[in-house]
Amino acid sequence: MNIIYLHHSTGGLIWQGGQLSLFTRAVRKLSPDLANLISRESKIPGLMTRYNKENNKNYRIKEMVFPKASPYGWHNYPYDYYKIWVKNAGPEPYMEEPTLEMLTKQYQVVIFKHCFPVSNIQPDKEVADIDSDYKSLANYKLQYNSLRDKLYEFPETKFIIFTGAAQVKSSISEDEARRAKEFFNWVINEWDRPDDNIYLWDLYALETEGGLYLKDEYAASPGNSHPNNEFSSKAAGLIFNRIIDVIENNGEKTKLTGEAI
Repeated sequence: MNIIYLHHSTGGLIWQGGQLSLFTRAVRKLSPDLANLISRESKIPGLMTRYNKENNKNYRIKEMVFPKASPYGWHNYPYDYYKIWVKNAGPEPYMEEPTLEMLTKQYQVVIFKHCFPVSNIQPDKEVADIDSDYKSLANYKLQYNSLRDKLYEFPETKFIIFTGAAQVKSSISEDEARRAKEFFNWVINEWDRPDDNIYLWDLYALETEGGLYLKDEYAASPGNSHPNNEFSSKAAGLIFNRIIDVIENNGEKTKLTGEAI
């Protein structure tokens, strides 16, 4: 069983279970493999190693920065998954990024997410446009619906999607935060369907606990919407629980947050 975990910064912090040292982060930019050798083992792969040993399993999980800063750009919002995986689908990479046709040949579980600027949702324009990178509820919904149809083309692959990361109160307007909450609620209550190959992990609920913003006690600082080390470590355990449950029980024994039912 091969599992790929696609991420940028917030997802990377959760993968690691907290922030790496400045030195390790500098080395990581040059060589991720060397950084892994000189640093402590990241939390999620460490949990997987222990689970495999204790349960006689052979689940293999790896991370991938997606999409890369160059040539595509550091953008992983609904438009970008739609653009790479739907609009430019096929057996060849798009701007050096793997398509679903490529990923699903190698991995049986694909995990992906959005960075916290996904929550900077603007008012709808008069006409929704699936091919626009303008962040609005109407555009997001068109892009998500198209993406869901695309994921259904790979019924033997399980997909785990994070609900979007929240932001601290100082970094987002109340209107944007309310639209973000509306969108993530729509994803859970309307977009997601039972008994298919798509599963959610509700990072947004963990970060906000029912509010509009990333709680201060979970943030790196009052002005930094990345999760702090304590939250990242806790979240790593919960997403790990969700991954195992999706693989073994189709997600029926955990809540969307990864907590046991």
